[in-house]
Amino acid sequence: MANKRDYYEVLGVGKGATDAELKKAYRKMAVKYHPDQNPDNAEAEAKFKEVNEAYEVLSDSQKKAQYDQFGHAAFEQGGMGGGGGFYGGQEFDMGDLGDIFGSMFGGGFGGARRSGPRRGNDVNVNIQLSFEEAIFGCTKEISVAIVDECDTCHGTGAKSGTHAETCPKCNGAGQERVVQQSIFGMTATMRTCSQCRGTGKLIKEPCTTCRGAGKTRKTKKFEVNIPKGIDNGQTIRLAGKGEIGEKGGGYGDLLVTVYVQSDRIFTRKGADIYCDVPISFVQASLGGEIVIKTIDGEQKYTVKPGTQPETVVTLRGVGVPHLRNPKTRGNQVVTLKVKIPTSLTTRQKELLKEFYGDDVSSFEKGDDTTDGGKKKSAKEKIKDLFKD
Repeated sequence: MANKRDYYEVLGVGKGATDAELKKAYRKMAVKYHPDQNPDNAEAEAKFKEVNEAYEVLSDSQKKAQYDQFGHAAFEQGGMGGGGGFYGGQEFDMGDLGDIFGSMFGGGFGGARRSGPRRGNDVNVNIQLSFEEAIFGCTKEISVAIVDECDTCHGTGAKSGTHAETCPKCNGAGQERVVQQSIFGMTATMRTCSQCRGTGKLIKEPCTTCRGAGKTRKTKKFEVNIPKGIDNGQTIRLAGKGEIGEKGGGYGDLLVTVYVQSDRIFTRKGADIYCDVPISFVQASLGGEIVIKTIDGEQKYTVKPGTQPETVVTLRGVGVPHLRNPKTRGNQVVTLKVKIPTSLTTRQKELLKEFYGDDVSSFEKGDDTTDGGKKKSAKEKIKDLFKD
C-alpha cells in the first residue's frame, strides 16, 4: 500500500474538504479520466480507477475517519475489493456516476442511447393576408422546401439495383457494446455503432441522387384553408406535412403562421373592429343621416342632434367572426369625429357671434330672425351657412 497516492491528493483537495467539495472534485476528475473520453488510454484508465477508489473511501464518513487515522493501512486487510460494485461486503451507491455519465456517454454504466424510429422535424412558414382575408377566410397555395424521401432510391439510400446490408458489427441494432474493467469490476456501456453510425445498415453503392442519405430537399405545394376570424400571429397546423422521420418515424407538421396587413380605415382588437367617422359641425349640432363603412359594406346611421365630439357608437354584429364559431360576430365600434370649420367667411363669423353672443345657450333656444321677409330659426340659418 506504500506506493498508493494520498486520496486527498488524487482528488486535488485538502484534508479539511467538505462533502460538497469532495463530490465536486470527484465529478471533475471522473469526467476527465473516464474511458469513454480516453479510448485505448491505459494511463487514463488507471487514473479513473484511482479517482473512484479515493472517492469511495472519502465519501463514506466511517471509512474516511479510518483513513485519516491510519492511512492506506486501514484497508490492507480485505483491501479495496469486490467487483460488481461492492466494497467490504457493502453495496456501493453508483447514483453519482449515473448522474455524471448518463447524458454524456449514452446512458452511462449499462445504459444505451435509443436509436429507434424518430419523428421528422416540423417546418415553419409565414404567409401574409389582407385585412379582409383574415376576417372572411380564404384558401392560399404555398410552396415549401422540405426534406422528404428520395424519389430515386425511395428512401433506401442505395443505388438502383442494389440494397443496404445489415451492419455486421452491431447486427443491425445501431449500437455496440463495450466492456471495460473498472474499480467496480467489469462494466459495460452501449455506444453508437462506429461502423454504421447508428443506422444499422451499410450501403456499399450509395444512391447518386441523395448520396446514400435516403432523403432530399424538394419543393412541395400545399393548399392552406384560412379560417374566418384568424388573427395576426396565429398559426395553422397541417399535421404530417413536415419533414420525413428517421427509421420509419412519422412525418413532422407544417406550421403556417399568418401576418395580417393593416387597413387604412379599420383597426381590429380581437373580434371587434374600430374606426373613426368624421361628421360636420352642422351634423353634430342638428343631427342627420350619415353613411358608415363596415367590412360588409355601407350602413346608414342617424346622428342625434347635439352629438358631442368623440361620441362612441356601437354597430352590433358587423365585426369579426369568432374563430371557433363563425356564425357569431363581434361589433364595430365607431368614434364620431366632429369637424370644426377652420376657414369661416366674415358673414359666417358674424352670424355665429349673433346667434351665440356671450351665452352659447342662446343657440339652443332657436331664436327667430328675419331673412328676405321669411322667418328662419337660428338653427336653419346656421345649417344653410355651413353646408358641406
